[in-house]
Parts: sequence; C-alpha cells; structure tokens
Amino acid sequence: MVVSTLELEEEREMPPLPKTRGEKVAIIGSGPAGLTAAYELIKKGYLVTVFESMSEPGGMLRKCIPEYRLPKTVVDTEIKRIEKMGVEIRTNTTVGKDLTIDDLLQRGYKAIFIATGAHKSWELGIEGEGLKGVLNALDFLRDVNLGKKVKPGDRIAVIGGGNVAVDAARTALRLGSKEINILYRRSREEMPANPWEVKEAESEGVKIQFLVAPKRILGKDGQVTALECIRMRLGEPDESGRRRPIPIEGSEFTTDVDAVILSIGEAPDLSFLPKEIEVAEGNIIAVDPFTMETSVTGVFAGGDVVLGPATVIEAIVAGKTAAVSIDRYLKGGN
Repeated sequence: MVVSTLELEEEREMPPLPKTRGEKVAIIGSGPAGLTAAYELIKKGYLVTVFESMSEPGGMLRKCIPEYRLPKTVVDTEIKRIEKMGVEIRTNTTVGKDLTIDDLLQRGYKAIFIATGAHKSWELGIEGEGLKGVLNALDFLRDVNLGKKVKPGDRIAVIGGGNVAVDAARTALRLGSKEINILYRRSREEMPANPWEVKEAESEGVKIQFLVAPKRILGKDGQVTALECIRMRLGEPDESGRRRPIPIEGSEFTTDVDAVILSIGEAPDLSFLPKEIEVAEGNIIAVDPFTMETSVTGVFAGGDVVLGPATVIEAIVAGKTAAVSIDRYLKGGN
C-alpha cells in the first residue's frame, strides 16, 4: 500500500540524491502528506527536514491504521528508504513546544509545509464520559499499534460510523473482546465508513446498531458498567447533506458494557500556529486552493489539517501538490 502510494517501488536501493538546490525546506508532520512532500522535494534536490512529535515517524499510518490492514514493517521500510534518499527526520520534536514556526524561518528554512493531520478527537459531552473504560478510538488504536497491553473487556460499544470506528471495533475483536456493537445514529446509507470495511467487520462478528445514539454512560466505583441509549429517526437533511437524526421520545434502553470506545470525529490541533496564520471555519488552516500557501508567505499546509479528516490518498495528493507549489515558490514562480 505505502510502496505504491509513495512511488518507491522502482527505487528499492535508492542512494542519497544529490542536493542541486541550496534552499532548506521544513515539513511539520510525518504522515502520508508530509512524507509524500518530503519524497517529492528531495527528488528535486532540496534539503528536506521532517519534524515529528512522536517517537517514530509515520503519523496516522503508524498511529491509527491497524496492523492487519497495514503492517508496520511496510511503513518502516518505506520511511528508511526516504531517509536513505537524504530526508532528515527529527522525531520527538513538537513544533509549538520544542520550537516554533518563527524559529524554523530564523534557522534558514525558506519554505515550510504544515502536515500535522487531525489527531484531536471530539468529545460526546454526555454524563459519564470521564469514567474508566471510556476510550478514545485514536488513542486506543495508537496504544495497540505501539504494542501496549490493551484489554478493553468482553463487551464493547463503539460510538461512531466512520472508518476509525470500524477499525476500533475490528481491533477490539482481535484483542479477544467477545461482544462488539457499533452504535451509529443514522442509517446504513448515511454511514461514512467504506462499505467494504463495514461488510468485513460484520462478517467477522461485529454487530452494528443503526439509528441509535448514546445518552449517558453509567458506572460503578468509577468504572463503566452500562450505556444508556436512545433510538433515533431521520428528519430533513442537515448541512452535511445527510438526514438529521432526531431522538424518539421514550425509546431509551440500557445495555451492559465493559468499555465504550468513542469515535465521533477528529479535528486538527492548531494551538501551535502563530496568530499570523489564518484559520478557517471548522478549525482548519486556510490556504490558497491552488498553491496551498497559507496567509504567511512561504508557509504551506495540506492534508487533514486543511481538509479535516480525509483519506490517505487525499493526503498523498496534498503532499504532491504542496511539493510542486513549494518548488515553484522557491524558484521565484507565481
């Protein structure tokens, strides 16, 4: 998967590439958008450094995609190949904490590409969300991918209808959980997860309850014990184009659970940005749609940090587009 998307299959023993340009380019984030941009720019002869906050590069490829879908050995192999081509990757370096965008500019980086993804999870805002056993899907998947001992329990409720929710449910199944229910507040037709992923999850034993939403999480001695839900009906389409879920009065029911995994959406964490970089509605970075340049000259952005949660392919396309724009910018083009 990564081999084909990063286009390295024909360069298995790629030696370091000659630096034909003197300009340094900084890339913030080592997910698919950042790695793709780094690959494209190193081919063009630039000095490329990737800054990654985690201890290992890969972003969402490493953090959230389960092993059964993308073996981490594949991610490691491709990242090592990019490094051999001459890309420098600095891990455990958080922009906004260890250094700032202004610091990068002062250190001689002539262009910056922000590709930090969307790793900040939304909260439900319901009673009981702070109980032990209420897990964030991204954190749950990350801990499993990092090899931590994760035992969510036998009875799992996954809240949400996207690909992350499905990945969390299938991962819990592989950890030995016996009863897994995905609760989604709309119908199957509105479910944003890939249909083939949903079908595979169901064939493995994951159950999906449609038109159901959580109302409160119940517990005892600080630990989750049950989930109170309410049934929904669909009304008129909302701003997303999907029919709005409406609670059915008096339809509440309670189900016993050992853990609740929340997967209701992700958003970029933009707390590290300087005030000069414009933020658009939806808490995403505002960019020129053609050049991907932000409101600060020489600073570009792409991937989930601009699109909101999107696909790996969309992030790769953003990385390619950003590399072309940065190359044009550094050569003095429009």
